[in-house]
Amino acid sequence: MTGRVATRAVHLHGLLDHPADLTVEQLRAMPSHRAEVSFDCLGSGQQRHSFEGPLLWDVLRAARPQVDFSRRKPRLRHVLAVTGADGHLAVISWAEIDPDFGGQRILLATSIDGEPLDAVGPQLVIPADACGARYVSGITAIRIDAVAD
Repeated sequence: MTGRVATRAVHLHGLLDHPADLTVEQLRAMPSHRAEVSFDCLGSGQQRHSFEGPLLWDVLRAARPQVDFSRRKPRLRHVLAVTGADGHLAVISWAEIDPDFGGQRILLATSIDGEPLDAVGPQLVIPADACGARYVSGITAIRIDAVAD
């Protein structure tokens, strides 16, 4: 494998009609967005980076989530669990990314500061967060689920 970088796949699963294992290369083939962010990292202080990658919303919609889009309130029970290679896990509510609610432009970054993330896997980027704790690196899995009563 000379000249090729091994790529990691993100296991997209849960309440989806089309679960998938997506590499950084496959994510890069989707419409890309850029986010210039600044956030506080407890271990290394203030960080400033430029990220590029598809919107989490677009990736999930392509996987056909089992969500009733004709009604709004039932969507609010859905959550996304994003897991990194180091075991770090962050939870995002469906309402944060749904355009009818928060509509945040959360990325699955395929590059940071112009450097591709193929070898380590994509990074979750939440531009509205002042703290970097939900910036999950080396994403290995994203699960969509519904919270029951």
